[in-house]
Amino acid sequence: MAPVRDRRTGFSRRRQYGVFLGYVLAVAGVVVGAALLVLSAFDPPLFAGFRMAAATVTTPVSSVLATGGRVIASIPEAISDHFAVRARNGAMAEQLKAQAAVLTRARVIAYDNRRLRALLGLRDRARTPVVTARLVSSTATSGRRFALINAGRFEGVRPGMPVLGPAGLVGRIVETGPNAARVLLVVDPESIVPVRRTRDGAPAIAAGRGDGSLDIRSVYTTNVRFRTGDLFVTSGTGGLYPPGIPVARVTRPGADTVEARPFSTPDTLDFATVEAPFMPIPAEPGR
Repeated sequence: MAPVRDRRTGFSRRRQYGVFLGYVLAVAGVVVGAALLVLSAFDPPLFAGFRMAAATVTTPVSSVLATGGRVIASIPEAISDHFAVRARNGAMAEQLKAQAAVLTRARVIAYDNRRLRALLGLRDRARTPVVTARLVSSTATSGRRFALINAGRFEGVRPGMPVLGPAGLVGRIVETGPNAARVLLVVDPESIVPVRRTRDGAPAIAAGRGDGSLDIRSVYTTNVRFRTGDLFVTSGTGGLYPPGIPVARVTRPGADTVEARPFSTPDTLDFATVEAPFMPIPAEPGR
């Protein structure tokens, strides 16, 4: 029979102190975790304060690690782009030739729109960027969907401000710290965004599903049909999100409520822009 391995620490003081310290840290971790769990259940505002304090401390480290990880991950892509650049340039040249007629028509329509808006006396409200910040982390496996940016109250970020990416709407600010802020993503189950369909202006609601996708719900009663590929942008209703920001594309046809994919995915974003809340300009008297 094989001898039983001796698990005693022996007479080494250093080893004994190391084992003792390990037990102490394990017990301390369990106690702190239990205390935070109880605090989150009985005093959510105080727990949110502790959470933002921890985010304030860890955000600079997370920013450095995120930057290093993205640099390392971009090396294979840079090598691939180097060898494929000639083929891409040729394809882009062909695409530009094919879209020349479409671009000309778009310019004519834009000119007509400017002339008509001038005749009607309409005014646009200028969008006000507050800060451009890096997304240092986001939840990808939880039922709740949040992201953390490395800008907070010191940069003028406040709860309720919309967050936009290059492709479309990301979410809105829900908590702020001195140098960090928490973003409620549009795919979170608690997120609701007023939208409209681009092809006919039909109003709808984009609600998060918690799994990385959205539900597009018609605001009409029944029998509203959606097509695959229908595009939805913010409507400006509610005064929070600016109108015309891309939100989602329908993935399958249906009626009343359909599934859609968001244009902006936090996992693929490096930076996002925080803007001031949009407030529609009130109508002038007599109009």
